[in-house]
Amino acid sequence: MPADEPSVSILLDCDTGIDDAVALAYLCSRPEVELVAVSSTPGNVDATQVARNNLALLELCGRPEVPVAIGARAPLSLPLVTTPETHGLQGIGYAELPAPYQGIDPRHAVDLWIDAARERPGELTALLTAPLTNFALALRAEPRLPELLRGVVIMGGSYYYQGNTTPTAEWNSHADPHAAAEVFAAFSGMPEDRLPVVCALEMTERIEMHPEHLSALAREAACEAPELALPDQPEGLRSTASVPLIRHLSDMLRFYFEFHRAYGQGYVAHIHDYFAAGVAAGRVRYRTRLATVHVETDSPRLTGTTVADFRGLWAEPHNARIVTENHPAEAFDELIRSLGTRARAQGGYDR
Repeated sequence: MPADEPSVSILLDCDTGIDDAVALAYLCSRPEVELVAVSSTPGNVDATQVARNNLALLELCGRPEVPVAIGARAPLSLPLVTTPETHGLQGIGYAELPAPYQGIDPRHAVDLWIDAARERPGELTALLTAPLTNFALALRAEPRLPELLRGVVIMGGSYYYQGNTTPTAEWNSHADPHAAAEVFAAFSGMPEDRLPVVCALEMTERIEMHPEHLSALAREAACEAPELALPDQPEGLRSTASVPLIRHLSDMLRFYFEFHRAYGQGYVAHIHDYFAAGVAAGRVRYRTRLATVHVETDSPRLTGTTVADFRGLWAEPHNARIVTENHPAEAFDELIRSLGTRARAQGGYDR
């Protein structure tokens, strides 16, 4: 590990998910990032499939020692709704990952998180790229978590910006709005440096991946890479890239590109969770603005809508730092350099 790069210890909660998969692979590529544990929340797919995806990805990325646990099996109050149209039946598009050797950790994800935070107070950053179900349950069990954690980064919500699930709601917040409301309430009035950093849709949709980014990643990995996810090839075509990590990511991202094109957004992929991972790892530039966040839980048409009071009109304490500026070109340079270097080091090994 380079001496000039600080170590970052991360507890990741995700619902893997194509963009979660890119985020997880990226974190594995950073030598200064310690992944303490990965908890699996139901969302894009059910919790068991999320955990299998996480185990397989960690092994693919050379990090099989990281424990993967399951917590909640459904949102706090609503039925579970998954997104096969967005991420595929298994959550990873067209990719077919090898079955993992490791098993799911027998501990409940909430217990794993609380034990880790108590053992290492002030050291761990929580990165939340899923519905906030598990984190809400952890806060119920240990209300001191906001003080025990070094920091919290959330991917979720949309503020004065079109939603991607309903006209006003982003997916993670819509999937479990009650959990999101509990999480923001838990941070109300805390010191500014303890408030969660929120990477909302208006920032993460700026992290718009194009096929050229994937081609650049393959070149960085020194990968012989025919049949990458290019728009002029038949839908569903599988990659034959020589480096396994690039091949599987290509098969995931092809599905994601095709999804976005089918919904009129072009042959692109919004890799929301990667940006949040870069924030948690301290590797991307951004700015935030203090706000008081409300999550709507009662109105049927507005369920999951997040509203930010930036001006103090509610006269309520702040509970979030919402990202208001990021730098997509720099973020993609970071992703390509880091992930490509890791993939190149692994070479063409496949099992």
